[in-house]
Amino acid sequence: MALFKYTGTDKDGKERVGMIDAVSRDVAISALQRRGLIVTSVVSSEKKSLFDKDLGFFSKVKQKEIVLLSQEIMTLFEAQVSALRAFRLLAAESDNPALQKVLTEIANDLQSGSNISDALAKHPKIFSKFYINMVRSGEETGRLDETFAFLAEYIDKSYTVTTKARNALIYPAFVIVTFIAVMVLMLTTVIPKLSAILEESGNKIPTYTKFVIGLSNFLSNYILLILVGIVLGGVFLYRYATTQEGKQYMARARLNIPYVGDLYRKLYMSRLADSLSTTLKSGISFVRGIEIAGTVIGDPVYEQILKKVAEDVKTGHSIEDAFSKHPEFPGILVAMIKVGDETGDLSSILSTIAKFYRREVDNAISTLISLIEPLMIVMLGLGVGLLLASVLVPIYNISAGV
Repeated sequence: MALFKYTGTDKDGKERVGMIDAVSRDVAISALQRRGLIVTSVVSSEKKSLFDKDLGFFSKVKQKEIVLLSQEIMTLFEAQVSALRAFRLLAAESDNPALQKVLTEIANDLQSGSNISDALAKHPKIFSKFYINMVRSGEETGRLDETFAFLAEYIDKSYTVTTKARNALIYPAFVIVTFIAVMVLMLTTVIPKLSAILEESGNKIPTYTKFVIGLSNFLSNYILLILVGIVLGGVFLYRYATTQEGKQYMARARLNIPYVGDLYRKLYMSRLADSLSTTLKSGISFVRGIEIAGTVIGDPVYEQILKKVAEDVKTGHSIEDAFSKHPEFPGILVAMIKVGDETGDLSSILSTIAKFYRREVDNAISTLISLIEPLMIVMLGLGVGLLLASVLVPIYNISAGV
């Protein structure tokens, strides 16, 4: 039970303020309404300790935890455990304070008469629209255990593919940052000392060496200003990327990067096919499945495109025509969807497409890693070597009396 402070007006129009014990806020409102009050405000009056507060990053619920949670719910439902008791048990067993809090709130909502999908919908940061709609479909068909099994499998596959793609891009990013850091360090600490020797010698300095010395002087004199500019630019870019226009621009820019853009397209096609296959198996209509897929695909460009596809199908266009209008969808995907639509076995066809694109993503990641590692090492070696050669060669010429 929790204590809530309420404000409302009675039948005579007088304002009433007081406290009420209830399992949840919704139950408190219902109880006050039964008393004949018009409720204007109901807020929890319980003080939270530091350990009860949301600690942000440190209390984040990971995707892997949602996979395990779905598998545990499926097992409990198969064992004929009621939904309320299942969520109470899972809350008690959870090691993550944030997840424990969410599961407790869901259990409280179930106790007050809410259904599972509505209780989950109150926590959009934890459960996606796709997850909630799948659970709602499971409630309508009476196959909640199968639905949670589908969700566990789907999220696990999506998590695996996404993690591989992200990890493939972490290594080159790390090498590039290291390369830039080494070059800046050499230009601001090593090169100035070597250039002083050249200038004192009075000999003619080659053009490429003058360029390196000039770059070194510029960085040495303005390094703080450059760092401030980079930080301000990063803040501006981050804030721009959080706007709708910025999200669209960044998404399109990402898709236009050679090879990396192709990797992301394959990743999105895998998510699209997997999502549609899962929703169709659960009895959700194709149009609704497309709308749900748009929210979970993870790219604003494809989200807008899928909204247009859904609208076209609603207005009577065939599935093939709706997809073929957009070059962002590869021909093989459109052709396979057409075959599935004609044979009435679209769910199985989409499952096959999802497996195909998962393999394509795996192959693309393996190829990317095998190409990037030697390429980055060569670039790092060449960059440092040319930088040193531009200064050391003139010094060698001086010592040799050339």
